[in-house]
Amino acid sequence: GPQKIEGDGRAPAGIFHFGTSFGYDSEPPGRSKLPYRQATESDYYVDDPESPEYNRWVVLPQNASDPHRLWTSFEKMRRADHLYEVGIVVEQNIDPVVKNRGSAIFFHVWRRPGAATAGCTAMSKENLLTLLRWLDPAKDPLLIQIPEGEQTELRAAKGGASD
Repeated sequence: GPQKIEGDGRAPAGIFHFGTSFGYDSEPPGRSKLPYRQATESDYYVDDPESPEYNRWVVLPQNASDPHRLWTSFEKMRRADHLYEVGIVVEQNIDPVVKNRGSAIFFHVWRRPGAATAGCTAMSKENLLTLLRWLDPAKDPLLIQIPEGEQTELRAAKGGASD
């Protein structure tokens, strides 16, 4: 199927594990069982393919005041628009990390209903909190994302329903 390319604006296609949940609060929301990481003003997710930190969550070093001097592209994990107030890292292009195969793929709070993202999956904060309470890492939950046309073909090949 289609391969994720850095900057293509598409969500990756494939089967992925859910990684660390994250948010602005010091403690994980509700009854979430996923590992949790608080996003602070110093936290960034690097999507600069030329960086050795590509597709990694990093803390800006104390002696560095401008992330633009370290990376050409990054996601600030504590955003003024609150899109990352609650989220989950999608383990895409994690091990090994392959240059230009996509980075910083998350489930996060949407800007508004139906608004597109640059490759992530967005939803209401309430639905994201429900998902966080439901996911149980002990049951090894998986995210399956494929283009709609390929979903129909896959179901037909497996003898399943076409819709």
